[in-house]
Order: sequence, then structure tokens, then C-alpha cells
Amino acid sequence: MLTPRQLFLRHQAQTSDTPLLLEIERAEGVYMYGPGGRRYLDLISGIGVSNVGHRHPRVIGAIQQQLDKYLHLMVYGEVVQTPQAELAHALHLTLPAVLDAVYFTNSGAEAVEGALKLAKRHTGRTELISCHRAYHGSTHGALSVTGSEGFKQSYRPLLPDVRHIEYNALPDLALITSRTAAVIVETVQGEAGVRVPHPGYLPALRQRCTETGTLLILDEIQCGFGRTGTFWAFEQFGIVPDVLLCAKGMGGGMPIGAFIAPQEIMAGFKSNPVLGHCTTFGGHPVSCVASLATLQVIQEENLLAGVTAKAALFRNLLRHPAIRDVRGLGLLMAVEFDSYAVLKPIIDRALEHEGILTDWFLFCDNSLRLAPPLTISEAEIKEACAALQRAIHYVVS
Repeated sequence: MLTPRQLFLRHQAQTSDTPLLLEIERAEGVYMYGPGGRRYLDLISGIGVSNVGHRHPRVIGAIQQQLDKYLHLMVYGEVVQTPQAELAHALHLTLPAVLDAVYFTNSGAEAVEGALKLAKRHTGRTELISCHRAYHGSTHGALSVTGSEGFKQSYRPLLPDVRHIEYNALPDLALITSRTAAVIVETVQGEAGVRVPHPGYLPALRQRCTETGTLLILDEIQCGFGRTGTFWAFEQFGIVPDVLLCAKGMGGGMPIGAFIAPQEIMAGFKSNPVLGHCTTFGGHPVSCVASLATLQVIQEENLLAGVTAKAALFRNLLRHPAIRDVRGLGLLMAVEFDSYAVLKPIIDRALEHEGILTDWFLFCDNSLRLAPPLTISEAEIKEACAALQRAIHYVVS
């Protein structure tokens, strides 16, 4: 009989020639466990997903209760489903009042796709602007506004009328004009290696979009749901987007995403044509109750209050001559080394010998990703940093 590892390699579609091949039997809190009980401390939260930790009891409890009621009932937007309605209301309460219509999807990339369509429908324009080194997803529309030519060159032609600007470059804002349907930008650039907006950049971007009648789409798929120390990262920069994207950390481990906009903008999907945007499984009731429980855990367990101090502890403990920079916002951080050739052996050593799971960034492969569950304790941070320091010392000494 074939082992799970053999089945994985024989029948499961692969995305690289060098998968981690890490077999996990269970997960709890900030830890994952392999066969025989080998423990791994997760410092990347499944790439920004497990913000409240793996299998949080309240998330599991909400899922179990919903399983006894119903699963999929009908395609999106036709049947009143309490999990969808209650989650939409709870999300609205975290946001400025103008953002009052929530469209649920299955993933972040789907949220991007819906938002791009909505911008074209609302404005009647075709041009889309995004940033160099931005990552918005791998489906065709989302890939079109992803800002790495190397990542998408093999899949052209993609969407026409897409141009890219430099993130944090004020002069580039002049490229936003009255023919631009939308500017889509990550509030904090993730795969570029955690690039935080300079003071004044996002307000200037907001102003330029308002002047030209352009929709501002903020992608908080990776930096939302408490990751940066506020529930939404944009709260720290004094602006309000026209459309907000979320996914990853919003599901507590279940697949779900959303794009959120004012009712008058979202109404564009109602006519010309009717059902202007459709999804079969978007807003699945089990994912919605998991998301609502996740939101409540973040709020009621006051997880936001500890994010800044935990990030500071990482910064204080990760000191080594090989580390060139530690940057980030909240618990979305990048630890920079000279090159991928230096970083990759550190990542491998940390996993194989220290039981620490880390990663690099798609468009910044000399930087180590730190995005642990918000529930990580001070003791677990110290354990993780000591292990990383040992791995760094082993590789570069």
C-alpha cells in the first residue's frame, strides 16, 4: 500500500520540483505535528491564514454546530443563510459606515477578480493600475495585476490595459487619470518582502483616486484580520478605500474571502446583466461561521493588544551580523539577509534540526517571512528566536 507521501508525489499536482514534503498529522495552536509526534513551530500561519492559531476551540465549535444544521443550499445570493448574514453584519461593524455591502468568495484571488469586475462596471472604464512587485493572486485577472513579469510571462496574453506603478513613489500617482477604473494596492506589500507605506503615501493615493473618479481597491488579503495590530491595516493610515479585499486570516483555517464596497457600487452587479457576478460556493455556511468565530476571538480575546509588543520582541531577539534588516508592521515581518543562497540553508536548517517552519517571499527571496499566529506567546517567541539564531549561526559561521 502506498504511503501518503508516495500518493502525494504520484497523483497530486505539483507546483514545484522541490515541495517541502512535510507530513502533518495534526495541528494545535502554534504547533503542527508529524508522524511520531515530531513538533513544528509554525511561524508563517499557513501563509497568513491561522491568525487565531490552528484549530482554535471556538472556531472548531462553530463548525461543529453548523454541521448539524446545513451545508451548501443554493448558489450565492438567493437564499437567506444566517451564517452569511451575521458575518456580513459583523464585518460591517469593524469598518467605516460607507463600506456596507459584503460579497463572499472562496478565496483571495476570487475577491480580486470580483473587485476588478466591479470597478469596470461602476466606472465604465477599462484601465487598471497596480504596483510593481505586488501579489494579488494566480487566476488570470488577479495575475494580470500582479506586479512581477517573471511570475506571469508564461501565461500571456492576460488582461489588456493594465499598467504598474512603483509602490511608495508619489510621482507615479500622476499616471492615475480619468480613464483609470481602479488602482489596486496592498495596504502593506507582502510578497515584495513586507514593504510598509511611507508617511503620506496612502493619503496621497486616496486623494488622487478621488480627484480622477478612480476606485481605490485595498488588498488586505494578507494583512487584514489583525495581522498588523489593528483589525484592518488601513486604519493606521487615515484613509478609507472604495473596495476592500480580505481572505486568508478571516477563515480561522477555512477557505473564504470577500470584497466589500458601498451598496451603491455593489449594486452594479444587479443589472445589465442580472447576476453580474456569480459563485456557487462563495460564502459557504461552514466557512462563514468559522470566520465569525475568528472575528469574535480576535476581538473578545483582545489579540490586537499584544501584536505590537510581540513584534518588538521578535526584533529584539533576532540580532546577528548576517541579518541586514528586520522590517514589517505588526506580526507581518521580513528578516533580510544578503541573498537567497544565504537564506535558504537557514530555512532548511531551522525546519530539519530545530522544528521551526519559516519561508521566504515570492518577490523578495533574500528575506525570511515571519507571520506567526497572533496567539503566539512570549515563551514561544523566545523559543522560536533562539532556534532561528542557532540555525543562522550554523549556516554563516
